[in-house]
Amino acid sequence: MHSGFSARTTAREVIGKRLLDGVTAVVTGGYAGVGLETTRALSEAGATVIVPARTPDKAHAALAGLVRVEIDSLDLSDPASIDAFAARFLASGRPVHMLVNNAGIMATPLVRDARGFESQLATNHLGHFQLTTRLWPALRSALGARVICLSSRGHARGAVDFDDAHFQRRPYDKWMAYGQSKTANALFALALDARGEARRVRAFSVHPGAILTELVRWLTEEELGAVVARAGEPSSFKNAEQGAATSVWCATSPQLEGMGGVYCEDVDIAEAVPADSPELGGVRPWAMDPDLAERLWTKSEEWTGVTFAES
Repeated sequence: MHSGFSARTTAREVIGKRLLDGVTAVVTGGYAGVGLETTRALSEAGATVIVPARTPDKAHAALAGLVRVEIDSLDLSDPASIDAFAARFLASGRPVHMLVNNAGIMATPLVRDARGFESQLATNHLGHFQLTTRLWPALRSALGARVICLSSRGHARGAVDFDDAHFQRRPYDKWMAYGQSKTANALFALALDARGEARRVRAFSVHPGAILTELVRWLTEEELGAVVARAGEPSSFKNAEQGAATSVWCATSPQLEGMGGVYCEDVDIAEAVPADSPELGGVRPWAMDPDLAERLWTKSEEWTGVTFAES
């Protein structure tokens, strides 16, 4: 698109002088790292930001001093918690103009939720799938909403393994599990946008960039060193405010009016690259395939028991 921004653009620079008065946003994980800077940028521009948090006490401490920020409880790995949060929000009668599905985990040891699902796919994708579906009435009533799904360069590690997505038979590989969850985030945005366009709900997937946040807490020093080496020079890392810029751009920018279903990075629409591309950037074919997106949607409804109602 040649947006005029760059990898070093900050979330505040993306918004500029635009005012978001009257806008209601929901930002999962909006109290740490990239999520915190997303919350800060939106609230400072005038939006009311609801931050659902697994650890509300930590969220209150991190968000102290920010105006128009509300904190509620939500555990994306617990379906009952998701439904309870969504019910409380819908009871308020407010629309959701921006839903930023930002929370996530990375490269964790094998953990299964109560349903037996692998935790990275369950938290990063299925939790947000259920949340978005439950909040659909509020998204639709906004009469112009955007859903931002935080994906990652990690999607390049591989596609969703529909035959064994939860590592029931194949050996568990924490990086492959993370990669497929990030591919799922991109495919979810693609399928959601196809359903939402007629209702003026558009969806985008985002790679925030290489950033050292709490997301790396499961890595050993050796693994963290390997991640840093792969990213290149230390100067190639972004700070959290730069990392939030692409999310905020996708959520607010008039440049994206009438668009959706695209994968974005460095505050622009990413280049589509071949499956075997040696480049770190760009989006791989399996993360932008409409047929795979529909297959994932069907499986997600099956896994969660949540059926999407477009009307």
